[in-house]
Amino acid sequence: MKKNIAILGSSGGNLYNLGGKHPEKLLSEIFIQCDSAGINISAIQFIGAEVSMDTAKKHSQAGLYILREAKPTRIFEGTLTVVNDKASSIDSKIAEDVRNGKIDGLITMSIDPEGSNKEAILAAAEKGIPIVGTGGTSMAITASKGANVISTSGTTGTTSRTRAVSFVSSLSKFWGIKYQPVIGGPAETRSGNPFKRINIRGIMMSSLPAFIALALILALSKIPGLSGLGEIFDLLLEALPVVIAAIAAKQVSDLDEVSIVAGIIAGVLSMDGGIIGGMIGGIGAGLLVQFLFLKCVQWRFPMTTVNIVAGGFSGILSGLLVFYLIGPLALMLGNYIKLVIEQAVTFSPLLAGAVAGLLIWPAILGGIYHAAILPIVLLEMEKSGNSFLGAVDMVSLVIVAAGINLANIIAPRDKGEAAIATPGFMINLGFGTFVESAYPFMFSNKLVFGGALLSAGIGGALVGIFNVRGTAYLPSFVAPFASDNVIGFIISMLITFTCSFLITIFANKVVKRRNATVVENRGIVDGK
Repeated sequence: MKKNIAILGSSGGNLYNLGGKHPEKLLSEIFIQCDSAGINISAIQFIGAEVSMDTAKKHSQAGLYILREAKPTRIFEGTLTVVNDKASSIDSKIAEDVRNGKIDGLITMSIDPEGSNKEAILAAAEKGIPIVGTGGTSMAITASKGANVISTSGTTGTTSRTRAVSFVSSLSKFWGIKYQPVIGGPAETRSGNPFKRINIRGIMMSSLPAFIALALILALSKIPGLSGLGEIFDLLLEALPVVIAAIAAKQVSDLDEVSIVAGIIAGVLSMDGGIIGGMIGGIGAGLLVQFLFLKCVQWRFPMTTVNIVAGGFSGILSGLLVFYLIGPLALMLGNYIKLVIEQAVTFSPLLAGAVAGLLIWPAILGGIYHAAILPIVLLEMEKSGNSFLGAVDMVSLVIVAAGINLANIIAPRDKGEAAIATPGFMINLGFGTFVESAYPFMFSNKLVFGGALLSAGIGGALVGIFNVRGTAYLPSFVAPFASDNVIGFIISMLITFTCSFLITIFANKVVKRRNATVVENRGIVDGK
């Protein structure tokens, strides 16, 4: 038979700073875990104050949440005194449901067992139903009233998610219910399938802002008077594996701050392995966080201890593995990939650049860019803050798209296309991205598509000839200054832009002339 529970609580003192000030999110985490266990939430009485209960006064503002339409709903607002009085009626109703056997257990958080929760706790003690919760003082008072407290914990070091998992794990074990904690939200990312959450592409994409910050610092350090930023650049360069590790651990485990802490610890220990080492360390930390967290919950460790063990030990264990064993191999692999690119450029800069430029559009259209090219760009940037393929990206993708868009602003096939091209052009030049804006024009005209490939090949060849190292994802007027060859990068951009612009202008005129001829011929036929 399905079990019914009630959630009693307040935003609390210490709890306020650990999720209590966001009641909807705090309660929604419990809903997610209860749903996984097949436990029904039949009642809620939660008082959310606008300040911590440690400093709250009688006139402090608060809100009262109850269960309405199967979700927590704020039904009343006022001073804390008035809200507490209003909550008493909810307390009496929950106590009645407990005595009538409609509620089988309680989840409590920073409750007031001698005030707004008095009746419900007395009823729970009479019926002997299980109670789990947080709040040292309140849980001690609850237990002293003879209530069946099966699990209690402090709030220090916990999160809304980890507390919810702990609550539902304890109740499920007490009732003999099969429960699989939901880590990350969707059903396909439940704790039983942690490896499904490993996504190299997602980790790299999420880490991209750190690499762009590195490129910006590099550009600024070249401005006279700002050469001191070179030390900041070196510091950020060393921190990249830590960023990658923290993101990897968060995505694999998604246990909020616990997984982030584990990832940072693993990342610091994985720094000598480069970004590949950082990624391996972070993924390992994420997997271990989940494993240790669930084990500690099963062993009924206090939740604060659970988080310390899961976050600290998993980061240390994974980090040490990379530090002593995997790190040197990871660094070797990263260096080998960069060496292959360097050797290709050294062998024939023009050929290497032209091939990269010609292939980069098919790569992004085929979905290979983010899965293969971007990680290699980031590997190159790890060494110097810029990249050969990054320069090809900017010249052969972004600048080509900008040329196509500007041509469709100045001389479109029809007036409506100018409105479509304008925002794309602005984003291309202003942010160094959104090459997809050129797709409508490329897919609707073979000449434009061919021109894009030709221009990209020319741009890549120029990047090779000038031996440029740079990056996209920066404003076009900034990108050259983040490269190792400012003049060569500017020339490559200008020639490529002009090429794609003129070819698109020509293609649009051909289409307009053809359309005009068709219309004219139809007119002659109609005249006959």
